Amino acid sequence: MTYNIPLARPNLTAAELEAVIAVLRTPMLSLGPKGPEFEEAFAAYCGTTEAVACSSGTAALHMLMCALNIKAGDEVVTTPFSFVASANCVLIVGARPVFADIDPETWNIDPAKVEAAITPRTRAIIPVDVFGQVADMDAILAIARRHGLKVVEDSCEALGSSYRGRKAGTLGDAGAFGFYPNKQITTGEGGMVVTSDADLARLLRSLRNQGRDTNGGWLAHPRLGFNYRLSDINCALGLAQLRRIDEIIAERTRVARLYLERLADEPRLRVQRIAPDVRMSWFVFVVCLADGYGEAQRDAILHGLRERGIGCSNYFAPIHLQPFYRERFGHQPGDFPVCEAVAARTIALPFHHELTERNVDIVVTELRRLL
Repeated sequence: MTYNIPLARPNLTAAELEAVIAVLRTPMLSLGPKGPEFEEAFAAYCGTTEAVACSSGTAALHMLMCALNIKAGDEVVTTPFSFVASANCVLIVGARPVFADIDPETWNIDPAKVEAAITPRTRAIIPVDVFGQVADMDAILAIARRHGLKVVEDSCEALGSSYRGRKAGTLGDAGAFGFYPNKQITTGEGGMVVTSDADLARLLRSLRNQGRDTNGGWLAHPRLGFNYRLSDINCALGLAQLRRIDEIIAERTRVARLYLERLADEPRLRVQRIAPDVRMSWFVFVVCLADGYGEAQRDAILHGLRERGIGCSNYFAPIHLQPFYRERFGHQPGDFPVCEAVAARTIALPFHHELTERNVDIVVTELRRLL
């Protein structure tokens, strides 16, 4: 039997449609009032004094590298188990991403490996909140203080998560979020930086707008910048989504619990261990085949699920083994064995608000059969 169960789907209602249409009825499609409104609401939600909207999570990370003066000859320590943007943002400014392996249970960057990766050229650390779980930030911040390093949180997958009572993205010098349609909230495409450093926020607002200063003329560009603005249309969508975020997170939590209940007795799978200090806002639901399984068997299971109309994917492929990283830096299999072992066996299952108990039962039944 073939099903139609997609991997992801945005959680949109009439409120989002009405918000976008309201902007389209005005002449202010960009650089209008919705951008500042979205930023103010987002900062309030996260608990920071500043939020800077931009065109993507990748743009947020890139701007932060520029604003923190990360440049050629510098190194930034980050995880190889992530979406490629968390390392690419370092490459884009001419610096070198230096990878540190992950914890085999939480799948987040291992602080002990971070410390071992620091050299005299290290300028910053980019921990990634993998699948919504905030990294071990107390340990990472302690390392950063000892070595005089900046900390940029890649919280693109973790909006709504918290660590010891503080929201994801607010623990380091700045945090980056992304709003692609599979995220907790979406603006279609879009991103945000949060910080409580007013000077940093001011610089970021200039960088996203072609290097213009806030009070400068349209053709005055004091610094090199980018067209990383987020339109009022996108911001209106984000505002409507943000107003519903508790509801959205609750729906995602419901689906995650259904999977956890049904897979609790499955010895051929394991799931990401959620640290006791973390309150999880789920981005995706990923399982990992148990020890003894390999990449070929994982890929066969992915193929079998897709044949039955069940959306799925591998999350993530190791960044250091992407072709251009291997060519540029000489990375080889075995460089980061924990990351590679986890990445070879991960399966992202369908995860969105429209999934019913019956949908989850179908996915789990088909997964067990393929196992």
